[in-house]
Amino acid sequence: MSFLANLFGYVLNFLYNYVQNYGLAIILFSILLRIILLPLTIKQQTSLKKSNKVQEEIKKLQIKYKNNPEMLNKEVMNVYKTEKVSPFSGCLTGIIQFFIFISVFYLVSRPLTYMKKVDTNLIKDYQQQIVDSGESSNYMEIKVIEVKSQEDERVSLNMNFLSLDLSKVPLQNWKDPKVFIIPALYIVTTFASIKLSTNMMKKKKNESKDVIEVEDKDKDNKKEETPEEQLESMEQVTKSMNYMMPIMSVAIALIAPLGLSLYWFISNTLQLCERLVINFFMKKKNQKEAK
Repeated sequence: MSFLANLFGYVLNFLYNYVQNYGLAIILFSILLRIILLPLTIKQQTSLKKSNKVQEEIKKLQIKYKNNPEMLNKEVMNVYKTEKVSPFSGCLTGIIQFFIFISVFYLVSRPLTYMKKVDTNLIKDYQQQIVDSGESSNYMEIKVIEVKSQEDERVSLNMNFLSLDLSKVPLQNWKDPKVFIIPALYIVTTFASIKLSTNMMKKKKNESKDVIEVEDKDKDNKKEETPEEQLESMEQVTKSMNYMMPIMSVAIALIAPLGLSLYWFISNTLQLCERLVINFFMKKKNQKEAK
């Protein structure tokens, strides 16, 4: 994680030296990172479309071979092989996002180490001086910037962005309502993203339900566990995870410097726009192929 945070630090510091503002540097960094990850995002969306198609085929097979598990497994593997889709195709993207998530947290919580590349001994010396003066913080490097930036340029960062101090931690400054602006915007974009995903899943579910009803209309009415019920169970697990991650992120945003919330907010907004644009073009492409 520290290696990636260190690498990101070089990029963020380069941008900061160009714009001389920490907030603007984070915004540019977020845009640059989304551009770099764009091919992966497109691949993920394409893979998701293929996976939805595969799931429809699997549901048909579950109906056809519901009393023959061995044949069902064989046919399911054949579908994955024919469509060239891996059951674990979404894992790589999730792993990459997790590493980026942690690395950016390291970066914004220790900007002197990972961004400014300040000598470790100097940082420790200043931190000890702050502790000796009776002050303390969970983010000591940011405290060093706050206390020592006026007397030493090596630990100076312009963290004022649109009248907001990006070094502040919301829960430590809860009497100042401005510190909750960026986390609130982040929460809005997070749940907008969840809403978009949920709507897409519902649409796919309804389409798949129609397919199942056509295939199953002549079957007996014995109720064990239908593919529809199995799908419902999987969706409940997915929905729980969709809400768990944002809730965890919101909790971190409230106890982390505002710079982290700003990165998440910009990244979320860009990701929402990406998904809408990619879905639009993929839909147009599917319509052309259907003609």
